[in-house]
Amino acid sequence: MADRYLSFTGTAPGRLLTRRLGLPQPAALQRWTPEQPSLKGDRLLLTAGKSDLGLTDADARTALGLDLTTAPSEKPAAVVLDATGVRDVETLAEVHAALHPVVRSVAESGRVVVLGAPLDPADHHQAAVQQALEGFTRSLGKEIGHGRTVNLVRLTDAHAAESTLRFLLSPRSAYVSGQVIEVGSAPADVTAPHDPPHDPDRPLTGRTALVTGAARGIGEAVAETLARDGARVVVLDVPQAEQDARRVADRLGGTALALDITAPDAGTRIAAALPDGLDVLVHNAGITRDRRLVNMPAERWSSVLDVNLASVLRTTDALLESGTLRRGGRVVATASIAGLAGNAGQTNYGASKAGIVGLVRALAPRALAEHGVTVNAVAPGFVETKMTAAIPLFIREAGRRMNSLAQGGLPIDVAETTAWLADPGSSGVNGQVVRVCGQSLLGA
Repeated sequence: MADRYLSFTGTAPGRLLTRRLGLPQPAALQRWTPEQPSLKGDRLLLTAGKSDLGLTDADARTALGLDLTTAPSEKPAAVVLDATGVRDVETLAEVHAALHPVVRSVAESGRVVVLGAPLDPADHHQAAVQQALEGFTRSLGKEIGHGRTVNLVRLTDAHAAESTLRFLLSPRSAYVSGQVIEVGSAPADVTAPHDPPHDPDRPLTGRTALVTGAARGIGEAVAETLARDGARVVVLDVPQAEQDARRVADRLGGTALALDITAPDAGTRIAAALPDGLDVLVHNAGITRDRRLVNMPAERWSSVLDVNLASVLRTTDALLESGTLRRGGRVVATASIAGLAGNAGQTNYGASKAGIVGLVRALAPRALAEHGVTVNAVAPGFVETKMTAAIPLFIREAGRRMNSLAQGGLPIDVAETTAWLADPGSSGVNGQVVRVCGQSLLGA
């Protein structure tokens, strides 16, 4: 369903009326298109504190594939603030000094990315001010407006952050704001041996990706985006949706797999269907059976937990243990802000999606160490789908406006975030739960 309020505020009368009434004024977001794949304008690099990343050196930036300039810019498309060297309250003031003069000039739908360092447990002053960057980033995200986003990346190795910075500084991250993403050093042996030379425009070339619940909605968008990035896509959905799954697979040059993901042998059957192995596993299949707990029959509880959580646990375990998920592989599961913040009438759904967060945090370090596979999750907020279109008008409007961008996301926003996590260059991103919610006002 079209967001008529967003369209109205894009007109001159709409801007005038909403300004006078103090109503939200969402900006139309710039998303990736083949015709406009990048933000237009300079990407300005600023520094607070003494950094060890070396990004002030032009040759270092070029080697990382980062098109950043230190020259003043009248209307930058993006600003990157290297605050990894901030270690005390005095140097924290340099964050204000660096961004205060330029933040207003950032272009509409522009980006602000703050680079921070991991918290040092042996230095509570450093830990305090690096944690302060989180509150600063999220607060700036809520006030910057005009479709701009603000995110914090904690990192120790700039080389491992290339794919993350490329994503956050592009139109692909239009609905990702207020996030704190940790990027570790990429292990040397997690690149799949069959990978072709890296192509930033088609990073998944030569890789096989399986997407569950991919016959429609967000899953279909994820399958389309992974195929755009070069992957051979396997479209998995329940037998009842086989016709739709085949339609999607045929359009993308992939294959369809009709399978109930809750079947006890689902993992074994997936492995049998992919004798050459799998590189990207996207757990997107999910259902809702909403009702308040006092009125919820056991069947509504168990069906949601089985599809949304138990099947994810079973199939992931099976595909890791069988070796079907190859070294250098990626697992991307779908959580939800309902699992982070809770939602009335969704105790079953909230429990299942919080369970995904627990799975990611516990499995990620072990899967990387033992199998060379990263495990991450996306957590969508209000996304425009057929399901949200059926929500009563006033509740739907509240869901759309209660975020820093004052609008709902699109399935492509979840898909773009999934594609970044699936990128072979994202091996330093592990155990992360990234909200795709326009910085929702609900939850952390």
